[in-house]
Amino acid sequence: MAIVALHSAATGLSALNTQLDVLANNLANVNTNGFRASRVNFQDLIYQEKKLPGVENAAGDQRPIGLYVGLGVRVAGTQLDFREGAPINTERELDIYIEGPGLFRVQVEDDRAEGGIAYTRLGAFTKNADGEIVLANDVGRRLEPVIVVPPDATAISVAENGEIFVQIPGEAEPQNIGQIELAWFVNPAGLRQMGENLFAETAASGPPLVGEPGEGGLGVTRGGLLEASNVDPTSELVNLIRTQRAFEMNSQTIRAADETLRAVSQLRS
Repeated sequence: MAIVALHSAATGLSALNTQLDVLANNLANVNTNGFRASRVNFQDLIYQEKKLPGVENAAGDQRPIGLYVGLGVRVAGTQLDFREGAPINTERELDIYIEGPGLFRVQVEDDRAEGGIAYTRLGAFTKNADGEIVLANDVGRRLEPVIVVPPDATAISVAENGEIFVQIPGEAEPQNIGQIELAWFVNPAGLRQMGENLFAETAASGPPLVGEPGEGGLGVTRGGLLEASNVDPTSELVNLIRTQRAFEMNSQTIRAADETLRAVSQLRS
């Protein structure tokens, strides 16, 4: 009966609505530095098994095909895209770009992430009132390990291996005040999105692999640069149009199923 088509099309509308929400979030963050785009993955639902393939038919032969009617679709999950965004030249001393795999480690509340550590690709840092290097946002998450810039420092530079140097008046050589550590995961797509451009460790991501930039497969750090969002506006707009068209087709299916059921209900009149 058309009732199955009605329900299947309804699952399509629900799944496509989720995809529309994800696409809207991607496009909203097209200018959010360090943002990672997400993709919606779909999977079909169970099937009504009406006839099995391989069963002997009336002629004594085996059926070469079966008879299955699907019951629709659902969203299997959203998958993070960790492809590298384009570098943006800012020439700011504490803007840091990771060239290659790696995530900065920042401190968060203990109840928000394992061990009170979250991870981000956003390298827009600044100093707080205590001279600590923190994320330049409305919360000011401290970089882990904590690095303090002396109050009399006149210049800051970041080396490829994550070492941070400052120039102190009266000293000929720059002073090393600390080293940035990067982390990476076996399955970065399994990280939990927290907002603020932050990610948290999960059982799916595996434990973090922490090390110095440029070692163990980790990327290197570049000062004076920021990583742009990795959202591709053209691709997202194409997907938006495809989603809209698919939504319209499923709406047509519901309309057709409704008209069929109406015709059936009028057979006795």
